[in-house]
Amino acid sequence: MEKNNPTVTRAWCFYDWANSVYSLVITSTIFPIYYSAVAENPDGTSIVSFFGFSLESSVLFSYAISGAFLIIALMSPLLTAIADYSGRKKLFMQLFCYLGSISCAGLYFFTRDTFTISVLLFVMASIGFSGSIVFYNSYLPEIATEDQYDRLSAKGFSMGYIGSVLLLIFNLAMILQPGFFGIAAENTSLPPRIAFLTTGIWWFGFAQYTFYHLPSNVYHRKPKGSWILNGFKELQKVLSQVKQLPMLKRFLLAYFFFNMGVQTVMYVATIFGIEVLNLESNALITTILIIQLVAIGGAYAFAILSGKYGNIRALIIAVIIWIGICIGAYFIRGEFDFYVLAAIVGSVMGGIQTLSRSTYSKLIPSATQDHASYFSFYDVTEKVSIVLGTLAYGAIAQITGSMRNSILALIVFFAIGLIFLFRIKGKKSLEPQAEVNEPAKV
Repeated sequence: MEKNNPTVTRAWCFYDWANSVYSLVITSTIFPIYYSAVAENPDGTSIVSFFGFSLESSVLFSYAISGAFLIIALMSPLLTAIADYSGRKKLFMQLFCYLGSISCAGLYFFTRDTFTISVLLFVMASIGFSGSIVFYNSYLPEIATEDQYDRLSAKGFSMGYIGSVLLLIFNLAMILQPGFFGIAAENTSLPPRIAFLTTGIWWFGFAQYTFYHLPSNVYHRKPKGSWILNGFKELQKVLSQVKQLPMLKRFLLAYFFFNMGVQTVMYVATIFGIEVLNLESNALITTILIIQLVAIGGAYAFAILSGKYGNIRALIIAVIIWIGICIGAYFIRGEFDFYVLAAIVGSVMGGIQTLSRSTYSKLIPSATQDHASYFSFYDVTEKVSIVLGTLAYGAIAQITGSMRNSILALIVFFAIGLIFLFRIKGKKSLEPQAEVNEPAKV
C-alpha cells in the first residue's frame, strides 16, 4: 500500500474530527454540568444512589470513568491481537465506534428517573470511544512514513479540536437560546439532552468517511483456524518482542505516569470548577473553549518543536509545564485564575497528546506488521493510568474532603514521568531531523 497517500491520511485524520466531540461535549463540558445538576438533591447535597450504594456524585463520576477504562484495558490486548491476526482491524474499530456513538445518543433519555442506566450508558460510550482509538492509532505507521508521524498526529488532533468546538458552539447556542430552536425556555433539560444526541449522530456520521477510505487489510492477512487461539499466540509473540525493546519500555513507563496526570486533569477539571471554585456553567464552558482553541496551535507548535529539538526534549518541556499547571491549580482561587490556567493547559494539552502518539509510533519496530498489538500496550498503559489517576484523585478527595489535596498526587505523577523521559536516549528518529515528503510503499 502506498504510504502518505493524501486521501487515506486525510480520512485517518478525519476520525479525530468525528470522535473528538465525545471528549469535549460528554467528557469535559455539557455532560458533567448536566450530570451534576441531575444529581443535586432538593436539600442541596449531591449524594446519589447507584445499585444500592450511596456516594458523592463527583466520586461516582470519577469511578465510572475508571471502570470504563479498566474494562477496555482488559479487553484491548486480546482484541488487537485478533485484529492483527485476522486482518480485521477496521471492523473492530467500527464496532467500538458504533457502540460508543449509539450509547452516547442514548444519553438523550438521561433524567433523574433513569440515573443508573444513564451512568451505564456513559460507561459504554466511554468504552466505545477508547476502544476505537487503539485501532485508529495503530493505522499511523501503516499509512505514513516515519518523518510524517508528528505532522499527521498534530493534524488529527487539531481537526478534532476544531470539529468539537463547532458542535459545542451549536449546542451552547441551543442551551442558551432555546427559543430560537423552538424549545420552551422552561424545558431546561431538553437542550443538553439534545446535545448528547447530536454528539452521537456527529460521531457516527462523520466516521463513515474514515471507514470508507481506510484500508481493511493492509497486509492481506488470510486467517486460518481459531481467531481467539491465534490471537493469544499473536499477543504472546508481540509481548516477547516488547520485552527486547528497552527504549519502548522506558517510554511506556514515562507515558504511564505523565499521562496519569494529563488525563485526570482533563476528566475532572469541570467537576473541580463546579465543586471547589463554585464556578457558573458559563464560566466553565468558556474555559473549555479556551483550552480547545489554544490546543489547536499547541499541537502544531509542539510538532515543530519536536522537529527542532527532538521528540523526547519536546515532551520533557511539556511535562515541566504540566507540573507548573498543577502547582498553580493547587493555589487557584477565582474565575480569572481559572481562565489563565486553562490557556496554559490548552497550549500543552494538544502538544503532549500529539507527541506521545507519534513518539510511540517511532519506537515500534519498522519491520513489524502487528501494529494494533503494539498499540494495545500503548492503549493499556493509557487506560490503566487513567484508571489509577482518576481513582487516586477520587479516593484522596473522598478521604480528605478536598479535591485540592488530590492535585498534589498529580504533581508526583508528572515528576516520575519526567524522570523516565530523561532516561530515553539513543534513537535517531527521536532527534531533530529533516522532513521528507516522498511517498513510500510497503
